Amino acid sequence: FFFQAEDGIRDYKVTGVQTCALPISSWDTLWGAGRPGWHIECSALALRELGTTIDLHGGGSDLIFPHHECERAQSEAATGVPFSRHWMHVAMVFMDGHKMSKSRGNLVFVDKLRAEHDPRAIRLGLIEHHYRIEWEWDQGLMTRNECRLEAWMAAASSSDDSLLADVRAALDDDLDSPRAVSLIDEAAARGIGVRASAELLGVLMP
Repeated sequence: FFFQAEDGIRDYKVTGVQTCALPISSWDTLWGAGRPGWHIECSALALRELGTTIDLHGGGSDLIFPHHECERAQSEAATGVPFSRHWMHVAMVFMDGHKMSKSRGNLVFVDKLRAEHDPRAIRLGLIEHHYRIEWEWDQGLMTRNECRLEAWMAAASSSDDSLLADVRAALDDDLDSPRAVSLIDEAAARGIGVRASAELLGVLMP
């Protein structure tokens, strides 16, 4: 749990103090009204819904510390077994030189993108970047990936087993989606069938 004051989180402790609008589940403490901190909430939910050890835990790279470190420490202290077998932390996305965030307001929303672009092109725009590497949103991203989608669709009348194996190998290598996308780009440019390979990336072909 946290001690939380007006200027933010103070420390990782066994109770919490909430100074803003209180949720219903609060109680009186020596330091003010308290509530569960989000570290222990996530541990409690994971243990209740998924059991003592989960296979894969994901989240943003900004959650590694303190959130995931605390979540892991308290869960393993309670159960005596590993909390998660694998961790995947997604790097931050930037716009205009700043990390995308609600507080700054420099966000791009998928629902607005879908009003103007094929959802498959949106997916391509995201997976052309590796999940572990920070990247900058640029205004040409959607145009670039609409063109990419058209090229893939033009080569989607058949599938190539060798290409499919290479794409699967790229994904097996720490989910190397940029490599997989590049392989399909090259194949489409050479007229090699990409249907099965594209669909392995979730880009369904008509």
